[in-house]
Amino acid sequence: MQISIGPRPIGPDQPPFIIAELSGNHNQDLNRGLAIVDAMAAAGAHAIKLQTYTADTMTLPGAYRIDDPSSLWYGRELHELYQEAHTPWEWHKPLFDRAREHGMLAFSSPFDETAVDFLETLDVPAYKIASFENTDWPLLRRVAATGKPVIMSTGASQLSEVAEAVQVLRAAGCKELILLKCTSTYPATPQNTNLRTLPHFQQLFPDCLVGLSDHTMGVGAAVAAVALGACVVEKHVTLRRADGGVDSAFSLEPEEVAQLVTETERAWQALGQVQYGVQRAEEKSRLYKRSLYVAQDIKAGEVFTKDNLRVVRPGDGLPPRYYDQLLGKPARQHLQAGTPLTWDAL
Repeated sequence: MQISIGPRPIGPDQPPFIIAELSGNHNQDLNRGLAIVDAMAAAGAHAIKLQTYTADTMTLPGAYRIDDPSSLWYGRELHELYQEAHTPWEWHKPLFDRAREHGMLAFSSPFDETAVDFLETLDVPAYKIASFENTDWPLLRRVAATGKPVIMSTGASQLSEVAEAVQVLRAAGCKELILLKCTSTYPATPQNTNLRTLPHFQQLFPDCLVGLSDHTMGVGAAVAAVALGACVVEKHVTLRRADGGVDSAFSLEPEEVAQLVTETERAWQALGQVQYGVQRAEEKSRLYKRSLYVAQDIKAGEVFTKDNLRVVRPGDGLPPRYYDQLLGKPARQHLQAGTPLTWDAL
């Protein structure tokens, strides 16, 4: 199975598709946002993804204050947080244009139907559904109606909710769908990432591709995900975590993104196919298999012993499986030490 986003093919037979999630790490500075796009292009990321919302389309002033002491945003009022994190809609075009100048794909996560209408004016090649929006059926239907590929995260979701979302998207016209395993904690830990879900996910939804929306630190989880079938990896990115920002604590820096691109592609290349026997690339290395060699000068008629017969490298002599069989047998001819033992000598 293969899906195309713009000119980019995505699927098991293609290198992993790496999405750099800008989120709110622009810190309300367009120039910083553009610099992040430049850095991600240089690092080799294949796409830049934004988030399209306003504080007022997300929540109401005073509706909720985050009271979880373990949260990165403890004590923050939700409307205020979204006001700080949102990407102004007038920035979308310059950010998308900059990405396209670098040959990168650029799209976004809409958080309500007005965002979809806006993104359609920018001719995005695909849509991303965030984990917390995958139960918003009107939004799903509006996105599906565009006929464009959809990438949907599945964090904090019951399996039944994911299945319902897939059904809603399909019924509304979505033909190309990628489901991302996701743990909606910020950051996520390796222990709660549960990557073994990926092959099972693929079995449950055979007409979808699968991938990982990864909130862990580093690239280890993403590399392992590719080994388990992930075709897409999404990571939050920034210039430097020390610069701060709403998502900076679990975002990758440019050098780490370059490592992510390289190592996930290596993981994909290493999957190969089921293979036994000697590969063509290994044929020369067969020389270094062990074989039977004469370890001491042996006269004609003298028997082979543990002292005058050794199993050593290289592999020019008889295979070691004949060692026990030859002990006690006489040599047919004089043999010098260092001679590979062959049938002619017996």
